[in-house]
Amino acid sequence: MPEGPSIVILKEAVQQFSGQNIIDVSGNSSIDILRLKNKTILEFKSWGKHFLICFDDFTVKIHMLMFGTYLINEKKETIPRLRLVFTNGEINFYTCSIKILEGDINLYYNWEEDVMSENWNPEKAKKSLDKIPNKMICDALLEQDIFSGVGNIIKNEVLYRCKIHPESLVGKIPLEDIQKLIDESVIYSFQFLDWKKKYELKKHWLAHTKKKMCSL
Repeated sequence: MPEGPSIVILKEAVQQFSGQNIIDVSGNSSIDILRLKNKTILEFKSWGKHFLICFDDFTVKIHMLMFGTYLINEKKETIPRLRLVFTNGEINFYTCSIKILEGDINLYYNWEEDVMSENWNPEKAKKSLDKIPNKMICDALLEQDIFSGVGNIIKNEVLYRCKIHPESLVGKIPLEDIQKLIDESVIYSFQFLDWKKKYELKKHWLAHTKKKMCSL
């Protein structure tokens, strides 16, 4: 499943279509896709693992699930879930979940929960962790209303960096380590973004996919 940094890359890649009018739309999505035809895209946003296409009175939310993909100015032989055509190109989404969110997008998302947002609030994350003292930290890191955008790769690498056992209960972890974990979740997410853009993410993995690990 694509994690937050991968969705940021998608958001950056489609900026050429921001402010553009959709001249044609197709796909096998269950939403009313014809509603998008002749609409102008106001902006593209991301919240964690959600890619958002914003219009004047609604937003299209795209979640890539486990195996979702997209192509810009290219297409596969298979029918896309959603195809958006512009005068200067097209975007095709495959094997993903698509929903329409009516009204103001800010009513659906708290940007302070997104580890890659300029509005990220580490104090809010700390308060949220305080409310789940009996949850294992490996599960807490995947709570999208606390660490939006964090997935298994970021989780594994951050826990390894912080030398915190994945099954440690949140309430038993020293405050200093909790603070370091919160900070590292952001630091690693932006490193993930940089490495993925350079096609070298995997070579930096210290924990993810490793079968044997040293004791923490």
